[in-house]
Amino acid sequence: MKGWNRSTISGFICCFAMVIVGIVSNGGIGTIAGLIHIPSMIITFGGAIFAVLITSESFADFKDGLHSFRIAFSKENQDLDEIGDVIYQLALVARKEGMLVLEEKVETVENPFLAKGVRLIVDGTDPELLKDILETDLLHEMEDNARRVTFWENMGGYAPAWGMLGTLLGLINMMKGMGEDPSQIGAGMSLALLTTLYGSLLANWICIPVAAKLRRSGAAKQLEKELIVEGILSIQAGDNPMVIKEKIRTFRANWEEKTATEAGNTT
Repeated sequence: MKGWNRSTISGFICCFAMVIVGIVSNGGIGTIAGLIHIPSMIITFGGAIFAVLITSESFADFKDGLHSFRIAFSKENQDLDEIGDVIYQLALVARKEGMLVLEEKVETVENPFLAKGVRLIVDGTDPELLKDILETDLLHEMEDNARRVTFWENMGGYAPAWGMLGTLLGLINMMKGMGEDPSQIGAGMSLALLTTLYGSLLANWICIPVAAKLRRSGAAKQLEKELIVEGILSIQAGDNPMVIKEKIRTFRANWEEKTATEAGNTT
């Protein structure tokens, strides 16, 4: 982990604060306690979570999906300019002193994927095999991230549905008692709507933002690793360090242009 993403944490806290401010400004601090109802939480949160468990391939995937919540709030990706500089320096060493000297430099490389590529170069791995190994690693990470995104998107879809289910159950119970004490209709209706509130909060405050954050960080990680693959293969091929530096710059520019075009097409 590279630390916590301050903007994500700030947004998460501010969303919660806005809900609290809205509740307090409308009915006072005392209304907050009235919005806490354990049975409603069990129906909404429990139902959404276990519905996602049904769609998961295994308990391991389900556990990984839950753990990815922390990934959404962390800042994992390394600065691309920093990676480019490291690759350039490694290319200089390989050009001047030979590939085997890279073995001494690999311990100073912080990025594990880049360090792995350098070790494969030092071991004399065939270029095609080296490319296959690195691209397979990249593919597995992309697939893992896609599963995590789907996990939170599914929960974001199930949460409002389970909230509505809880509301329907509350309304049924309320209607059963209408004949006995009509004065309790308002309180019963309010309690029944709590699960809808919980479902909407779970979906729009947590699940959908986390899925979007994981998708964005996954795309950034993909760019980072593809850039490293390009740099590692260029070092192994013995390309001029300045040429490698320009290839990395061009690769990054093309990726950013492609990403901007795709984002424009989806809007």
